[in-house]
Amino acid sequence: MSAIPSLPSTPESAGPAGDAPWVVCLCAEWCGSCRDYRPLLQEVARAHPQFRFAWVDIEDHADIADAFDVETFPTLLVAGSDGTRFLGPLLPHAETLSRMLSALQAPQPSSLDVDLLLAVLNKKPAVFAV
Repeated sequence: MSAIPSLPSTPESAGPAGDAPWVVCLCAEWCGSCRDYRPLLQEVARAHPQFRFAWVDIEDHADIADAFDVETFPTLLVAGSDGTRFLGPLLPHAETLSRMLSALQAPQPSSLDVDLLLAVLNKKPAVFAV
């Protein structure tokens, strides 16, 4: 049984709106922690339908990810049209991410790099599906 609370499936929680914030895992295929984290991220995505989730391999998508200078995996970005709420490394634990998403701070203005990444995600979300 999961330690992440699940939300009831209703028409309102059936899927995130097009303007919902993104939770982006900036990762690398060669990283074992990232590979182990992916199914946990999928679990968190099911428990938090108010967000859109994306998996961005920083090597396969260097054109949009290099600017983030990821040194620690996994690195998470939580941002939307209203700004950036979180950018940094996060332990690969589903419960930690779930708690963080439930207690996000107010958004701060996003950098141009975040805006570029979000534009690509909005244009081709299936490419980055969790």
